[in-house]
Amino acid sequence: MGKPTGFKEYVRQDRTYAPVADRVAHFEEFAIAPGDEVLSQQGARCMDCGIPFCHNGCPVNNIIPDWNDLVYRNDWKEAVSVLHSTNNFPEFTGRVCPAPCEAACTLNLDDVPVTIKNIEYSIIEKAWEEGWIKPQIAEHKSGKRVAVVGSGPAGMACAQQLARAGHEVHLYEKQNRIGGLLRYGIPDFKLDKKIIDRRMAQMRTEGVEFHTNTHIGVDLPARPLMNAFDAVVLAGGAEQPRDLPIPGRELKGVEFAMDFLRRNSHRVQGDQVDDFISADGKHVVVIGGGDTGSDCVGTSVRHGALSVTQVELMPQPPEKEDKGTTWPDWPNKMRTSTSQEEGCERMWSVASKAFIDDGNGNLAGVKCVKAEWNQDKNGQWQMSEVEGSEFKIKAELVTLAMGFVHPVHEGMLDELAVERDGRGNVKGETDGADAYKTSLDSVFAAGDMRRGQSLVVWAIREGRQCAKAVDEFLMMGASDLPR
Repeated sequence: MGKPTGFKEYVRQDRTYAPVADRVAHFEEFAIAPGDEVLSQQGARCMDCGIPFCHNGCPVNNIIPDWNDLVYRNDWKEAVSVLHSTNNFPEFTGRVCPAPCEAACTLNLDDVPVTIKNIEYSIIEKAWEEGWIKPQIAEHKSGKRVAVVGSGPAGMACAQQLARAGHEVHLYEKQNRIGGLLRYGIPDFKLDKKIIDRRMAQMRTEGVEFHTNTHIGVDLPARPLMNAFDAVVLAGGAEQPRDLPIPGRELKGVEFAMDFLRRNSHRVQGDQVDDFISADGKHVVVIGGGDTGSDCVGTSVRHGALSVTQVELMPQPPEKEDKGTTWPDWPNKMRTSTSQEEGCERMWSVASKAFIDDGNGNLAGVKCVKAEWNQDKNGQWQMSEVEGSEFKIKAELVTLAMGFVHPVHEGMLDELAVERDGRGNVKGETDGADAYKTSLDSVFAAGDMRRGQSLVVWAIREGRQCAKAVDEFLMMGASDLPR
């Protein structure tokens, strides 16, 4: 694939970004893709490695070597056809996926993997620009009706696949716009929401009916859906945040990260937000070192925070992984996001002990202690506090970005009484005759609601595979949909 000697001839050249001083003044995207000639050279770097580890490193199993080769040969139209054969929304993954495919690339053994994510992004953007993306309207209607609850990437992928199979699909979303956490959980500077809107237009033409401001289990009972539709897909997110129940948790200024991000995104997209949470003129502490925490950092900087400190309970990861023990799997290594580059102090091995009251019920700071990690006799890592290491961080706003434990149970899930697994997710398998089925007949589950908090690319995979399972259920075991 690509040019046999391309990886020796061309150096890795990835996307670049607008200067920090320019991009923090707005909430618009700021990534800059290389030109077609450079992208062709980057596609040429895809070596004939025999076993495409990138293919297995990608949750949707993108046929990466093939479209790298097509970009190298400037056959962009065929490249988007190959790309779409495994991924309904490469414009989403090309922006926000952490690219496990690049970690699995053979060239990553020398830390210079093919720029797979950027090539994917460029293929789909060129396809939109050239007008190559058309609605795929089913030639025949099945007469079957499906309700998909949750319009994040899992729900959108499932709905689109089922509509293309000829089913009547209704997609339900509790917020005022389609997209789920893709719409309101990811800041606009990482994903311009016009990208969702243009895909929605395609899906609407393909027959998907969108229902917004409809919270199943709250605004509309869940049980009647089972009578009104031939199949129901639960594709909501894992939205129950992990809390930090320490003294002072009730203080004004201690917020869940997703509440902070969601309200900001509503305002950026033109909505009136009466309970807006602003970081302007405040010292901000972000508790949690993952992507959500990083998004809080970038949002706080754009608000005009006086300072941003991001604390992580776990130790600082190594600057470079041991390829011999990690490759081609996703490695634990030091990574710095574009938001972290914009200005924040990062602290590791820090445990938060209490939130400090200013005397009027408002947050004034965080009491912390240094932590150390050691393995016990069973090889399990255990945390202990370092004696005498207590310190305080000034803060008027804290965002809790420590992940999500499981989907919200109150409302729809409690009403349906679907069986849950040990982690509180909707129980369901991914293979066999009962793939993606719940404990209720004709009710399926996919995405974070089934597997727990995960990546956009995993959600798309689950949505596609669930659609095939639903199609087989409706059509007596027959389906032309790909997994």
